[in-house]
Amino acid sequence: MNILFAEDDENLGKMVFHLLQKEYGRVDWVKDGQSAYDYATFTDYDVIILDWMMPELSGLEVCKKLREKGYKGGILFLTAKDSVEDVVEGLDAGADDYLVKPFKFEELVARLRALSRRVDKPFEEILSLDDLELNLSNHVVKRNGKVIELSKKEYELLELLLRNKHQVLTREMIIERIWGFDTDVTENALDALVKLLRKKVDEPGKPSLIKNVRGVGYKLRDSHGN
Repeated sequence: MNILFAEDDENLGKMVFHLLQKEYGRVDWVKDGQSAYDYATFTDYDVIILDWMMPELSGLEVCKKLREKGYKGGILFLTAKDSVEDVVEGLDAGADDYLVKPFKFEELVARLRALSRRVDKPFEEILSLDDLELNLSNHVVKRNGKVIELSKKEYELLELLLRNKHQVLTREMIIERIWGFDTDVTENALDALVKLLRKKVDEPGKPSLIKNVRGVGYKLRDSHGN
């Protein structure tokens, strides 16, 4: 599963994030409601875990906005609110499930497993752009049928760009997603990683698949320049 985890409590968030990463691999962690909404708008998540009380936008507001926008994946609330009225309010907003703090991580995993079975959302095994393909099951990358060997960071960057193809990703967002929060990685490191990836996926005599949007970040473009 591709999971978005929104929690503003630093200690709880760090612990759950690392456990989710160990269990599922593909997990993004944000610390406020607006970031949760922005990430969910740009990336196709299978399940979103929302803390109820967050800065900027509450989990309830994020849930409502995402459902209005047409998000079809699973949404699970984490909250200290445990009254029947609160549960009803959360479910009415579009949530699929509800877990009261404090909770055991094993229970969260069980809820996520149940959600993944319940949500009618096909798993996308192949990400592609023109003749470039990335297989999420075996991590094989090909262009024109030829296998391309990528490092872990190169693969993560390409997957992120393919999941958000035609969308401009800011430098800050890419650094957070590839290296994590509270990182000392500079923008020069990102530029170097992009350069390495270009050498492997681009073809001689053709424009680079990875476009630098000056002052903003990067995006993928197809053979038509879109």
